[in-house]
Amino acid sequence: MGMTYAILKVKQSHEHPDFIEVKFLVDSGAVYSLVPSEDIERIGIQPHRTMKFVLADGTEIERKVGDAYFEWQGDGGAAPVIFGEMGDEPILGSTTLESLGLVLNPFSRELKPMRMLLV
Repeated sequence: MGMTYAILKVKQSHEHPDFIEVKFLVDSGAVYSLVPSEDIERIGIQPHRTMKFVLADGTEIERKVGDAYFEWQGDGGAAPVIFGEMGDEPILGSTTLESLGLVLNPFSRELKPMRMLLV
C-alpha cells in the first residue's frame, strides 16, 4: 500500500490573510488532522482543549486541540486541528477531508470529490 501526501494551506479562518502551507500524510483512518504546534501558533491559532489519543501500538498520548481553516486547490473548510509535538508528522484526517468534501480513493490513492447526498 502506498502513501498519499497533499499540500494544503492552513489558516486561522476563511477571512484571515496569514497562512502556512503544510505537506500532510493523508490518513483516512485518523479522525483529526495534526500540524506542528510552532507552525499553527505562528499564524495565531490557539488550542482550546486537551484530548487523549491512542497510537497504532496502543500507546495513549495527550495533545492540545484547536480549530483551523484548511484549503486545498481553492476549496476550504474548517475542522479541528491537533497541535503536534516534536516527532509528530503532519496528518490529514477524515474530519478535515469531509469538511473539504474530499475522499481518499483507496485504489488510486488520490483525493477525489466526495459524492454529496442530501436526503
